[in-house]
Amino acid sequence: MIAHKMIRRPTPWKILKERLSHQWMTPFRAFEWLWEWVAYALSRWSFLAVLEYLGSFSVLVGVIFYFSESGDRIKQRHYQAWQVINTAQGKGGSGGRIEALQELNADGVPLVGVDVSSAFLQGVRLEHANLLRADLSAADLRGSNFASADLNFADLHEANLRGSNLASVSLSNADMKDTDLVGSNLSGANLDHADLTSADLRSADLSGVRWVGITSIKSANIAGVKGAPGDFRQWALAKGAVENQGVDE
Repeated sequence: MIAHKMIRRPTPWKILKERLSHQWMTPFRAFEWLWEWVAYALSRWSFLAVLEYLGSFSVLVGVIFYFSESGDRIKQRHYQAWQVINTAQGKGGSGGRIEALQELNADGVPLVGVDVSSAFLQGVRLEHANLLRADLSAADLRGSNFASADLNFADLHEANLRGSNLASVSLSNADMKDTDLVGSNLSGANLDHADLTSADLRSADLSGVRWVGITSIKSANIAGVKGAPGDFRQWALAKGAVENQGVDE
């Protein structure tokens, strides 16, 4: 911003002309001297000072309005994110849902009951997300991060979670029938009352997992599981689990 200040009265032309060392400079100096008088006249015009103050005030008002409306902008952003998710419901592909889900979760918005079944969400990052009763069935979630998320009562049947981070996630009462968990990290996960019928757990990390309350593990493949606690392996095999190394797709 240009600060308004009074300009000193220009030197009289007669004196300036006498100071010129070369005659050919006269028209150029005269032109400059003319604009010095224009600047001098304008500097004494109080209206310009008023305009400058008004400009500063308008900037201040704009800043105040910007911050006062920040809450509305956040709400609008969340509304648009939910629109993206709901519009693509039941469809394949991503449709912008990865970014929408991550944005909502980053802002601490609960994702309770969200339906992203059959969606392509490979690599989605939803750490600490509240996904209670969410429907992620048949979704492609390979390489995703759900560390410490709440997936209680979630529907994950036929979901692909290969290589995903599910450390310390709560999967109590979750439907995990036919879920692909090959190479996933389930360390510290809560599987109380989870249904793991026909789930593929090959090479999964089960260190510190809460498994005692698992509802069903019939036909689940536990070949090569890592860090399985206590009598998990013997219990799982007795409940109908299998150990089939197979060939990874």
